[in-house]
Amino acid sequence: AIALDDDALAAVAAGLGMALEDVRRLNVVWGKSFASKLGQAAATPKRFAVRLLAGSLVDYRRATSMWWQHLSAGVQYDVEQRPMYFISSNMHSLVNPLSGFALRHEAELVRHIETAAQADLVNEFRDIEARHVPSSRENFLYYVLKKYVRTPEGAQMARDRLADEETCGIHRASSAHSFEVDAEFIELKRLKSDWLDPRLRIPGVECLADSDAIIVNIDYPLGMAAQIIFAEIAGSSPEIRGVYVLGKAATLNGAIGDVTIPNVVHDEHSRNTYLFNNCFTAADVSPHLVYGTALDNQKAVSVRGTFLQNSRYMDVFYREGYTAIEMEGGPYLSAVFEAYRPTRYPTDEIVNLYGLPFDLGLLHYASDTPLSKGKNLGAANLSYFGMDPTYATSVAILRRIFTLEIQRLVRHNSGEGCQEEQC
Repeated sequence: AIALDDDALAAVAAGLGMALEDVRRLNVVWGKSFASKLGQAAATPKRFAVRLLAGSLVDYRRATSMWWQHLSAGVQYDVEQRPMYFISSNMHSLVNPLSGFALRHEAELVRHIETAAQADLVNEFRDIEARHVPSSRENFLYYVLKKYVRTPEGAQMARDRLADEETCGIHRASSAHSFEVDAEFIELKRLKSDWLDPRLRIPGVECLADSDAIIVNIDYPLGMAAQIIFAEIAGSSPEIRGVYVLGKAATLNGAIGDVTIPNVVHDEHSRNTYLFNNCFTAADVSPHLVYGTALDNQKAVSVRGTFLQNSRYMDVFYREGYTAIEMEGGPYLSAVFEAYRPTRYPTDEIVNLYGLPFDLGLLHYASDTPLSKGKNLGAANLSYFGMDPTYATSVAILRRIFTLEIQRLVRHNSGEGCQEEQC
């Protein structure tokens, strides 16, 4: 069998009328049999069926262990010996502000949208420059970068971006098997303060050069996968210093682009209602949120699926004061319970998670309003306008981590190497 490079896979994708990403996934799954299996599919009649994958909890845990070992093995240091801040979010809104790559390549990105005749983006950038709109210049450049590196013309910039990220301690790890969940490993001590997004340049940020902590960010899983994955990661870490969950939610009392900050989550998986001290308030998010509103002291419900909600069902929760519907908060909180208690998480109880030995924060940005006609959880693609709440919440999380780590270093070093007046 011949290994196919990206150009060959792109040719296959074009010939089959498939997305390149889907062809790559088939290539990973089929491995050396990729070409022969495609030939078999072309030569014989096709009949497709959908079958639920059966498996035991042991099978899922084994798969999770394989997934984590594969991702962590590609990092140059021993992940299991480093204190950790865990984040469940996405693969762009943390690394972009931390590397600052788009900000240093503004001229090339602007030339791209002008050359590609993307009038809407060109007009938006001119309005930002002239301050006719309050949109963030940084968020705009991150959006253009995301689109540009996916084009043939942006291939070199994509390679340069990865090189710069490795230089400042950001390592991307792609999942090959088990879960389609990628990860990012970030060494705080290798971050370059002069590269950071201006919103992250808090007083004392230079102190992070003395930190031994890492950030592990995963491409947010949903439901049972979230609980099992975090349990695996927490079990491999010598010290969890913070757990932060960032994701989409349906809002029952707000508008698309708003941010909800819950301190109560009802989990339909365990039937538990979790009460906890969310480390974030509206004051942490609002300074970075341009178009939406940050709503704290909210109540959220973690549901099992996106298409199981109807207006009558949601009205029951709304009358009980629940204002956000999402799919990962409850399972993560079940895993958080097990990360500091000696027993398995309970079921059908009110669970008090106050007094945790680590920081805990949940942030959800509203992607849809399901009580409106034709909307359901997960149906909306926020595109450019989704950058505002996504980066506002990501910046809030990173500022929180920086602040905690700087304070810890000041206490630990007692003024040596990291002066308190700096921080």
